[in-house]
Amino acid sequence: MNLKLALRVSGFAYLLIFITGFYANFSVLETMVMPSDPETTVKNFMQYHTQVGQGILAFVAMLAFDVILVFTLFYVTKKVSRKMSAIASGFRLLHAIGFGMALMYLIEIYQITDRPLGMDVPELQNTVMSLLLKFDEIWAIGLLLFGVHLAFLGYLTFKSDFVPKSMGYLLCLAAIGYLVSCTAQLLMPNYTDYEQGFELLVMVFGVVGELAFTIWLLIKGFGRNPLKTIDSL
Repeated sequence: MNLKLALRVSGFAYLLIFITGFYANFSVLETMVMPSDPETTVKNFMQYHTQVGQGILAFVAMLAFDVILVFTLFYVTKKVSRKMSAIASGFRLLHAIGFGMALMYLIEIYQITDRPLGMDVPELQNTVMSLLLKFDEIWAIGLLLFGVHLAFLGYLTFKSDFVPKSMGYLLCLAAIGYLVSCTAQLLMPNYTDYEQGFELLVMVFGVVGELAFTIWLLIKGFGRNPLKTIDSL
């Protein structure tokens, strides 16, 4: 794989992560889960079961594109520091593994809300909410590792001789957003009181930083006049 192809694949994979992730999380999961209302949550999962399945498939696709980025971003950044690039890729791989583990709980919810054999309504509600809590907790740990990955990636892009230094700053800000928000989610007993503020922090820092990097990857990967240094890498 040459660098130009790595840039193209990375940009395309990152773009698809945005599309699949936003659909699965915000169009499906967030519209169905009511943390303080187990009855409505379970009813939503049962009534809109097909959409839940579509959301899970979107999450699986997002996970696959994330694994692709483990390897392609290593290729993009390895000239700066092979060791640091390997560490950055390792943290992204750990994040992918963590999310894969979290996703298993969501799949279990999908299965038991399809055919809740041998479970009465209160038991089903308690089980679903417990599984959702485990899904959120493990995903938060995964995103914490992802924040570490972004910190290393930001450093690598900042030190690169062909990536704009602004990309490094933006990725480091994205890392801060994930690290602060996920640490608060895991450690603060009253996290729900400030949840919207932390989510906004991730949206502003995380989305802006990663989206800017995605656009840069696509421009340099598909552009007709890439930077001269790319050809010599």
